[in-house]
Amino acid sequence: MSKTTDARADILGRIRAGLRRTPDTEAAARAGMADYLARRPQGPRPDIAEDPVQRFMERSAALASTVERVAAWADVPDACVRYLDAQRLPRQAVAWPQLGALDWGGAGLAVEARAARGDDPVGITGAFCAVAETGTLVLCSGGATPATVSLLPETHIAVVPASRVLEGMEDAWNLMRAELGQDALPRAVNFVSGPSRTGDIEQTIVLGAHGPYRVHIILVQAA
Repeated sequence: MSKTTDARADILGRIRAGLRRTPDTEAAARAGMADYLARRPQGPRPDIAEDPVQRFMERSAALASTVERVAAWADVPDACVRYLDAQRLPRQAVAWPQLGALDWGGAGLAVEARAARGDDPVGITGAFCAVAETGTLVLCSGGATPATVSLLPETHIAVVPASRVLEGMEDAWNLMRAELGQDALPRAVNFVSGPSRTGDIEQTIVLGAHGPYRVHIILVQAA
């Protein structure tokens, strides 16, 4: 383990010792939390009458994201090229390592599968899921999904399977608990709703203040 991981484990171990936690009491606490989450009533939610994917596209556009739908994962590199060329951006990007197997070079893209640095112009990520209610991308950090790829470059391209578009935020958390489990939740979960923006200066909305200026979403129809 790294020094950071060792230090984290040491700190959490001291906290558990201070709370006098045992494996039995910890298991009971987790069971109680799971029971509460399963039984608690949900807050009011809008009725999404239309197809969740269509709602997601509409909400994303309202937040200044752009969206393109493609049929299959093999179409993603060409879709990235179309977007970059239309925006007159370089065909150079950094991508999540889990996307490294796509044929970027065949589409004419120079893509490095790694975490982003401050000088990378374009970041290409996947998404754990997306939320139709708000037009939000849900990104879980990890070794193959570094958070920097969506945060540091000025342009963020996100690839989302249409099957992972959920109706509401609660559905996203439920999916995380079901698929990742309580012991494998990511260190960070980032919710991306359009380009970064702020209204701090004279109440004027400015894009790109704390992150990407542009967010482009590629929806993949195939599972």
